[in-house]
Amino acid sequence: MTSPTTMALTELAAKGVDADLVKQTLQFALQRLMEMDVEVLCKAAYGERSDERVNSRNGYRDRVWETRAGTVDLKIPKLRSSSYFSGFLEPRRTTEKALTAVIQEAYIQGTSTRSVDELVKAIGTGHSVR
Repeated sequence: MTSPTTMALTELAAKGVDADLVKQTLQFALQRLMEMDVEVLCKAAYGERSDERVNSRNGYRDRVWETRAGTVDLKIPKLRSSSYFSGFLEPRRTTEKALTAVIQEAYIQGTSTRSVDELVKAIGTGHSVR
């Protein structure tokens, strides 16, 4: 007997190469990770009645997360008496945005293209700005 989660992953794998398997798997894993985080914070699972419960859920808020695999739509759990923000999510600033800001600042400061190119390679992107 398979669980609904196992069935969903099996169906996803059966779709083949045409499906965006990496993105969908990433979305599933991140959603599950956030659900487990919130269960720990609340000291109870979703819908579970417990004397140890210290908080309860209050729905979800949508969040788009840009990754190298593509745009991932996430539902961030909301809590009634506090806020939840997962550690893997950056506050709306990806590394690509930070790198772009560094390159723009170097250009404004008059840094040579060669120096900026060396900086980009040192950061580890492997790309050139030329």
